[in-house]
Amino acid sequence: MRHFLIAAMTAILATPAALAQDPPQWALVVHGGAGVIERGAMTPRTDAAYRAAMARALATGEGVLETGGTAIDAVEAIIREFEDDAMFNAGRGAVFTAAGRNELDSSIMDGRDLNAGAVAGVTSVRHPISLARAVMEHSPHVMLQGEGAETFAGEQGLETVPPAFFFTERRWASLEGELGRLGLPIPHRPEGAPDPEPVDEGALLRDSREHRFGTVGVVALDTEGNIAAGTSTGGTTAKRWGRVGDSPILGAGTYANNRSCGVSATGTGEYFIRLTVASRICALVEFEGLTLQAAADRVIQDELTAMGGDGGIVALTPGGDIAWSFNTPGMYRARLSAGGEPLVAIYGDEE
Repeated sequence: MRHFLIAAMTAILATPAALAQDPPQWALVVHGGAGVIERGAMTPRTDAAYRAAMARALATGEGVLETGGTAIDAVEAIIREFEDDAMFNAGRGAVFTAAGRNELDSSIMDGRDLNAGAVAGVTSVRHPISLARAVMEHSPHVMLQGEGAETFAGEQGLETVPPAFFFTERRWASLEGELGRLGLPIPHRPEGAPDPEPVDEGALLRDSREHRFGTVGVVALDTEGNIAAGTSTGGTTAKRWGRVGDSPILGAGTYANNRSCGVSATGTGEYFIRLTVASRICALVEFEGLTLQAAADRVIQDELTAMGGDGGIVALTPGGDIAWSFNTPGMYRARLSAGGEPLVAIYGDEE
């Protein structure tokens, strides 16, 4: 009898239901924007710099999740790092509007309870992702914009900086070139910006191609089985009239739900908004039973492409499945799961 009970208990513990009680392994997937990113336009030094930045993002997230941090913590920590890296179109290094300003958008979402926060058009908050999290956790609202968002940031004690903090010479040069093509006046150089300096023409051409819709984003899974997603951007060069893209729009550029998946997007925001790309992918997983990769490809490769939109997404399920899909020549992307090896990729012909 004793041997029978031991065998029975062993069988019970080996069932999927029992195994499902164990906390899932953590996982991360990140992106740094999509566009016409091709090997021939990328110098070895630039290629290496972007790969190193993506690898640092994974290491930052690993440091949070490996020590029991939440998915929300990991998303915020990684995006804050991106927002301080002038290589990316978020925070410092963001593109300029036609008026010569950096207007920043960001959002974050918690898959546990669908709680979320977003900000649009902020100009003096060093880390818009942290402001989006503050909106989620310390306000009754989901989205704040412009002056009101910045007032709230001050009340929350978040770091603010002069607008010139976000200035980079190559983004300003890109603005001048785009305004010239559009036949629009070039605004005065921002107050506090450094003296003009030469910008490599090859770098300008690369920026105009690969960062046409640059954005940074993260989806994370923590050891409690919770999903979170976040996205941050400076928008598009020479945007006008207070344009807001998909990055701060929940369901379009960012979405997270423990019942399905988390998604962060980068692309031509007007199309991502109309197609509700992020939540659409998760709905296909939850309600139609598609695999994460199949859902992502249906929305990006089929539906988005058919509409004439371009860009890509990264996505992650509570079970640890990771996917990315993009219809551009390249997308800065990386992924890592607990116990696995990091994968960093840039071009379309990479894994």
